[in-house]
Amino acid sequence: MVASIYGVAFAAMGSRCEVRIAAANDDTARHIATHAIGEVRRIEHKYSRYRRDSVISRINAAAGRCEIECDKETVALLTYADALHSSSNGRFDITSGVLRKAWDFRAGVVPEQRALQALLPLVGWQQVVRDKSTVFLPHQGMELDFGGFGKEYAADRAAEVLAERGVAHAYVNLGGDIRFLGPRPDGKAWDIGIQDPRDMDATVASIPVSRGALTTSGDYERFIEVDGRRYCHVLDPRSGMPVSYWRSVSVVAPLAITAGSCTTIAMLLEEEGIDFLERSGMSYLAIDHQGQIFRRT
Repeated sequence: MVASIYGVAFAAMGSRCEVRIAAANDDTARHIATHAIGEVRRIEHKYSRYRRDSVISRINAAAGRCEIECDKETVALLTYADALHSSSNGRFDITSGVLRKAWDFRAGVVPEQRALQALLPLVGWQQVVRDKSTVFLPHQGMELDFGGFGKEYAADRAAEVLAERGVAHAYVNLGGDIRFLGPRPDGKAWDIGIQDPRDMDATVASIPVSRGALTTSGDYERFIEVDGRRYCHVLDPRSGMPVSYWRSVSVVAPLAITAGSCTTIAMLLEEEGIDFLERSGMSYLAIDHQGQIFRRT
């Protein structure tokens, strides 16, 4: 008898989330999913910049004053951020979150150049001082932000929690960042629709995935339009201005954190992003500013 698939919805990290899992019944699915959801919430509480007691908030509060001791998990994520900075020619920079102080996408106003110029000296991963277990932000006002890979890391960890409990047919979806644990119970792949970045009620493609992860970055997730121009939330750390070449980039990779990093870097590299995606060796679907689709399956 093939098990049925149950969906357990929850909210986390500012997103609508779901665990879809093959189980004998709904109660069993919810019980197992609780462990994955608990892991997502642990990571959110530990690294959210919105929580004053989080690791990130403690690091940021100490900027310009003192170094902060970090545990192994945090050190590993900082090391990963360093690798992303290097592989993206400095475009993927977890100190660039401070630019949100100038960009208020709810207000729908493009910031004045002087507001950005005031913040740019606080952007620059190369300024951060690290050793084996500590991190120090040398200038008051500098900030770290794990938002560039936090959801993807949480999706991976939640999936690992499920795997440890013997789950073989499931996926964890955190606001569109999806990590898969095997195919459907009947052996078929999960078919995941890719959002049309200019029509929220339509998809442009369906990607079958059995294992690994699928994530998407796009200019439609959070943006404003002023005088006919779209300004999205993906900001170039060199100028503080939004990127504009890609409408969306989707990547399939073994891990969600890898897929998500690739989509963001491709967005940040703009026209050079396609070469980066080709070099990555991973499957992707990218839509440029003119609506042209590029893909490798």
